[in-house]
Amino acid sequence: MTAFRFSLRASLAAGLVAAAGIAAAQPAVQPGAPAPAVFPMTDAAPRPQARPVPPRGPAAAGPVIAAGPAAAMPAPMAAPMPPQPVPMAQASVSGTLARWLINPNGEADGLLLDNGTQVNFPPHLSADLTALVQAGDRVEVTGWRAGDGQAMQAQQIAAKGRAVVDTPPNPGAVPPAPRAMGALAAMNAGGRIARVLTTGRGDTNGVLLEDGTVVRFPPHVGRMIAGLLQPGAPLYVQGWGTRSNLGTALEATRLGATPQSLQDVLAGPVSGPVDLPRPGAPRRPV
Repeated sequence: MTAFRFSLRASLAAGLVAAAGIAAAQPAVQPGAPAPAVFPMTDAAPRPQARPVPPRGPAAAGPVIAAGPAAAMPAPMAAPMPPQPVPMAQASVSGTLARWLINPNGEADGLLLDNGTQVNFPPHLSADLTALVQAGDRVEVTGWRAGDGQAMQAQQIAAKGRAVVDTPPNPGAVPPAPRAMGALAAMNAGGRIARVLTTGRGDTNGVLLEDGTVVRFPPHVGRMIAGLLQPGAPLYVQGWGTRSNLGTALEATRLGATPQSLQDVLAGPVSGPVDLPRPGAPRRPV
């Protein structure tokens, strides 16, 4: 038993000696670079910088614009503002009827007084007014006028103890049957401008030629050709209209200062003279 204990102790001692020798044979650990510090992701700690990602799709074809105040994009141009509406004020005028103003359908939709005032009214009053008064009769008009303009919109026209009133329809009322209109014919007109015609708000929508012909066009066309529309200036017109006992009127489709410089007002202004249509060429009414 004593010999066994001695042998076990000798084996343990030998093992300890061998382990010590192996440890002595290992190289010593050299101090190296310190490990990088790990910072928590807070506002006070540095953050990794992400690489910029180029845009994809159609936008990638254009130049890359840096961000910041120095590279701010210019603001887009604002669209042109439409004309501001002119306030209308109640007005009244009296005078002698000098002549009727008619539309291309042959209906009266206005009149001129001997004092130069232009009076506008809706064409559905044409039959009643032309039956009530004739040129040379005195009339009294009440309605609205824009500023100090020469034209007013009539609400009532009185003469000979009677009055024709522009009464709006009652809500829910059955609209009246359409008025019979004559067929429009292709027409030419030309001469010098006796008067520029306007709406009650002052927008130019026609002219009266010296021979009594009334030429009509929309207000936006009046703004487009404002340089041509001066009293005494020549004006030549092609369009569609009628001739009646009230006079001659047409809606302009082409006009200009000479027959050789007519412009198509349906397509906007063009540069240079426009060839006149061949004889017999059909024209579409407007």
